[in-house]
Amino acid sequence: MDILQTRRYDLDWLRILAFGLLIFYHIGMFYVSWDFHVKSVHAGPFAEPLMKLLNPWRLSLLFFISGVAIRFASDKHPNIIRFTWQRTLHLFIPIVFGIHIIVAPQAYLQLLENGEITQGFWQFYPDYLKGSTSKYSIILPTWNHLWYVVYLMIYTLLVAPFFRPLSKFMCGKGARLTQKLFAGKRGVLTLTVLGTLPFMIYRFWLKPIYPSTHAFVGDWANHQLYIMIFLLGFLLAKDKAFWNVVKRALKPTLWAIFFIVMTAILVWNFDFKHSGNTSLQLVEFFEERTRKTLYAWLCILAFLGLAQKYLNRPSRALTYMTEAIFPWYILHQTIIIMAGYSLTRQGLSVGVEFILVTLATIAGCAIGNEFLIRRWTWIRPLFGLKRNALKP
Repeated sequence: MDILQTRRYDLDWLRILAFGLLIFYHIGMFYVSWDFHVKSVHAGPFAEPLMKLLNPWRLSLLFFISGVAIRFASDKHPNIIRFTWQRTLHLFIPIVFGIHIIVAPQAYLQLLENGEITQGFWQFYPDYLKGSTSKYSIILPTWNHLWYVVYLMIYTLLVAPFFRPLSKFMCGKGARLTQKLFAGKRGVLTLTVLGTLPFMIYRFWLKPIYPSTHAFVGDWANHQLYIMIFLLGFLLAKDKAFWNVVKRALKPTLWAIFFIVMTAILVWNFDFKHSGNTSLQLVEFFEERTRKTLYAWLCILAFLGLAQKYLNRPSRALTYMTEAIFPWYILHQTIIIMAGYSLTRQGLSVGVEFILVTLATIAGCAIGNEFLIRRWTWIRPLFGLKRNALKP
């Protein structure tokens, strides 16, 4: 069988880095002009170009890595029904706990800032638990940033009946097919076209019809993209031909990303939308979507290639952070919102405020995980961890 069986330390590192970027992205959301639960008094467009560089690929990368992780884990488990039950419970408990405990302060501060409530948190909390779809501008209770965990749990349940057949296929006919597809000079082009297809469907067809909501029901554009990327990760997780072509594609991929980013800068400097030329506006419409489509998949390829080249090695830090990063993810947005809401009312400069919000987020996640979550067997499952700690 031409498949990989060894543990992929590079993907463990990449998962940590992807969640780390997500944490910093949400800190950035406190400062840009886009909608967020609470906003800094210094919010403006200055950080938006950097945020736009992350937007097209950051979550797709997480779902790809999740698909890879599910493949490795399910292949090792002797009973797929038991595996599915354990994995569902592993995600369901943090979802329920997160919605009712972790996310509640986010909803409270959002409604407080909007002027929709004036009472203290503990007076608001029974109303939050009781739930509301019309009394406030947001649905209560809510999952906010935990939508990723909800989607991952549902996708896992949907695909679980096909884990064994898909894995068996990729060990036989699938492996022979990828050897042909990714062989020779055309392999890099084939890889680019194959990976770009989910993004093309998303950006050209479904996204204009179904805007992103993260409410699960009706979020069809996101479902199409994320479940296809999740499946792609599952199918290609152990495929040698895929990982070989990812390695070969690294340099051309980095050059292509550089070219796309430079093109985007030129487009920003010449606004077709206000040129008054319908033909130019049409060109810009297709150029923008094509650029973002290619850019998203190429960034994922670049990170896979760089991680494979530089990060495929174990370490004590990796063992520790592999377990710690999910509790960090669950905690981070609540800490950002609580720290940001308080600090932005202190009359601080934007630089000082940003540093303090960032330090508070990192320190809160680190202290919460180290001294509360990982050390208590009854708390660990609430944050998606096994009852027994991993040894660093």
